[in-house]
Amino acid sequence: MTTTDISTLATALRAVLGDAQVISDRQELRTYECDGLAQYRVVPALVALPRTAAECAATVRACVDAGVPFVARGSGTGLSGGALPHAEGVLIVTSQLRAIRAVRPEDERAVVEPGVINLHVSRAAAPFGYYYAPDPSSQQVCSIGGNVAENSGGAHCLKYGFTTNHVTGLEVVTPDGDLVRLGGPAPDAPGYDLLGAFVGSEGTLGITTEVTVRLTRSPESVRTLLAGFAGTDQAGAATSAIIAAGVLPAAIEMMDALAIEAAEAAVRCGYPAGAGAVLIVELDGPAAEVDAHFTDVERLCREHGAGEIRVAADDAERALIWKGRKSAFAAVGRISPDYIVQDGVIPRTALPEVLRRIAEISAQRGVRVANVFHAGDGNLHPLVLFDDAVPGQAEQAEEVSGAILDICIAHGGSITGEHGVGMDKVGHMPRMYSADDLDTMQLLRCAFDPRGLANPGKVFPTPRLCGEVPGRRRGAHPLQEAGLAEVF
Repeated sequence: MTTTDISTLATALRAVLGDAQVISDRQELRTYECDGLAQYRVVPALVALPRTAAECAATVRACVDAGVPFVARGSGTGLSGGALPHAEGVLIVTSQLRAIRAVRPEDERAVVEPGVINLHVSRAAAPFGYYYAPDPSSQQVCSIGGNVAENSGGAHCLKYGFTTNHVTGLEVVTPDGDLVRLGGPAPDAPGYDLLGAFVGSEGTLGITTEVTVRLTRSPESVRTLLAGFAGTDQAGAATSAIIAAGVLPAAIEMMDALAIEAAEAAVRCGYPAGAGAVLIVELDGPAAEVDAHFTDVERLCREHGAGEIRVAADDAERALIWKGRKSAFAAVGRISPDYIVQDGVIPRTALPEVLRRIAEISAQRGVRVANVFHAGDGNLHPLVLFDDAVPGQAEQAEEVSGAILDICIAHGGSITGEHGVGMDKVGHMPRMYSADDLDTMQLLRCAFDPRGLANPGKVFPTPRLCGEVPGRRRGAHPLQEAGLAEVF
């Protein structure tokens, strides 16, 4: 796209949005050059800041008319490069669509715009005795629209599931610029599950402009326990024993010694001194059930080597226990100038073996790895530490990060649990899926976006075009021959 084309599109967008809502200054554009994964940086050609769904749709139509790609962005807290801008495209930022339109306890629903912060939904529902269950660690800053795009989870996804389990309806802007509704207040709409396809599609099928979410009744009782162990083997064995005993906690979180060190340096959470790993176990529900299961959890932790167990006596102590875990990603910045937050999934029973293998790779490569994760459902978040100022360390950290994903796949797991594929994991998609699988996924994407303008270059590793016949490629792709793309 030439400078003249950019100027023409900027003029068209300003006519729709107003001068203040379109950014074209190079220095201001740099504010949006990456999401939470800072390893990838691209300065967009333009940034648009719509304030309504109609303005968002008009922005997409202007992009379509100009043949210009567009990328949606919420709060920019994503960790896979999913909101990485396109250098010749428009970044459509939805953070100004932040109204909570309705809280309806009689329906156990809330209707919100995509820029609403995750935690604000729970605060709005609290006076009615409800809350919004999905709770990413970044819930104080991440937006609902971004949660929909990535199908975000959180610490309590073990019992309550991910975003897709709590969204019943969407209003979206299609890649053609049309406003359409998927689902609604009712639990399951008839016909094809387009709602399910859209949640977790990472902005490749359109842009969310309104979300109807399911509210969850606040539990009668909540009890939280912190257990210190000699190492991750014992903590992992305790996790499996708790689930095997028929107890379904709201959350089981684990942190290893390096993650504990970072959390202590950042927020002084007071975790057990000298622990090689800690478990945070939280139970909620009817008081009688919680009390009975809590006794089982304490016993099982002790039987599997817990050296110290603390039980939160009130909400303040509970918040302090969670403070270390919730701050873990940011806290690692206290012990390392740079780090990669990875996101792989393994079967729960494979935790000890996989964590040992990660430790071996860390020692072999001389790259520190801090582990903090949702132990209850095997969703790992290894934090690979490095110093970008030291030549070669960034590349070595990326190699270790990729090796960890390979370990997850080898144990029957997945390359992502809740952070998405984005740019970071596209090279690993063929390690999980065959070429036919990927082509089938592309068929769906192309049905929504035949022009390939919605968040191009994300999720899928091969540079296939929507006009191609799906199937195994014969010979080189034209973009590959031109040196513009790589086939993994």
